[in-house]
Amino acid sequence: MAAYVVAQMLVHDLEKYLVYASQVGGTIANHGGKILTASEAEVREGSPPFTRTVIGEFPTLEAGHEWYESEEYQAILPLRLEATTGTLFFVEGIAMPPTPESKQD
Repeated sequence: MAAYVVAQMLVHDLEKYLVYASQVGGTIANHGGKILTASEAEVREGSPPFTRTVIGEFPTLEAGHEWYESEEYQAILPLRLEATTGTLFFVEGIAMPPTPESKQD
């Protein structure tokens, strides 16, 4: 089942963040993942502290964990931590139950 990594942040050192951003995609791809979006969120409800949002997808939660703990990601992680303030979390995808329209007779 797919899993997603979501990072929301405020970038306060753009130069350092751009170095990180130029390298992170390769580390994600090496673990079967891809970046789905990296942009400012359009907030409709509430007031999140950070609107810069990056969402990555991995084939499994385990693959996401392996990416995060990998030597290659840990080597560039300090760049993001120094360049931004924010949060990063994983969420597992779900398999929705079939709808009446999708059931096969």
